[in-house]
Amino acid sequence: RKVQAESATGSVGSNRIRTTLTLCVEAIDFDSQACQLRVKGTNIQENEYVKMGAYHTIELEPNRQFTLAKKQWDSVVLERIEQACDPAWSADVAGGGMQEGVADVAAVVMQEGLAHVCLVTPSMTLTRAKVEVNIPRKRKGNCSQHDRALERFYEQVVQAIQRHINFEVVKCVLVASPGFVREQFCDYMFQQAIKTDNKLLLENRSKFLQVHSSSGHKYALKEALCDPAVTSRLSDTKAAGEVKALDDFYKMLQHEPDRAFYGLKHVEKANEAMAIDTLLISDELFRHQDVATRARYVKLVDSVRENMGTVRIFSSLHVSGEQLGKLTGVAAILRFPVAELSDQEDESSSEED
Repeated sequence: RKVQAESATGSVGSNRIRTTLTLCVEAIDFDSQACQLRVKGTNIQENEYVKMGAYHTIELEPNRQFTLAKKQWDSVVLERIEQACDPAWSADVAGGGMQEGVADVAAVVMQEGLAHVCLVTPSMTLTRAKVEVNIPRKRKGNCSQHDRALERFYEQVVQAIQRHINFEVVKCVLVASPGFVREQFCDYMFQQAIKTDNKLLLENRSKFLQVHSSSGHKYALKEALCDPAVTSRLSDTKAAGEVKALDDFYKMLQHEPDRAFYGLKHVEKANEAMAIDTLLISDELFRHQDVATRARYVKLVDSVRENMGTVRIFSSLHVSGEQLGKLTGVAAILRFPVAELSDQEDESSSEED
């Protein structure tokens, strides 16, 4: 910490010193791009350099020890710590990579003039590059401007792929788009690779997998991850499991709405009836500032497990987790229909009216 000191002559100098502080944490900021966790809080133990109650922000980083104290450790938090500390679990999930930032899946979601190059890690979906190029419309008898702009766009996407995708770690690169954009792009990329003898792209050609998406925006990545050809390739990754569970929930909501509930009250009622087969819950809910609310979610998770249900905790930093967040962050696929709940609500609301 930078500490200011006044010398005997009255001049003020500052120097950095190493010290141990005990902070009461007030705010947490996670930078997903740099994979850094910053913690801000006030000093609550006397220290010769830092006054009581003074603010300090520290970055928690690998291989730097710290002690974390909580008044209450719940089952969900303890489970996440166990998983993070278990090399077998992280190797299985990260495809042999130990770091949280290791991605075994990369994706290029594109449409004419717009592309997102993303990495899908065990814990989040990172946008590594966004490529935007204005593509003029085709004109009758003259398509040269359109073709030149398209070629420039493809070239920039190829550069982004080479810059941001580590082929030593990545098992699979999804190229997703509406229409024939992905096919034209892949043809262009590998023709250029042959011309320029680009060994990196040519050697990894088998890793590229073309799938459909409705647009080139980041949210369209969810559709690409749902593709059966993709799920078979990614069957061992946590992200694929989350996407499949969410897809199953939407299908159930469409075909048997009495077996698909979302919203805490509805899901708790279904749990009271021991009807939950799969619980889908966002990890964001376990970071709620109110301890009582957090305990309510933990109790729900414990109860579903006791009743032999499956619990899937979604990362709010994944596209599937973002999607679940729009459904209140908690949803459930039921073993059997529970129709009475909506009927009861209708009756009670009519009585209130």
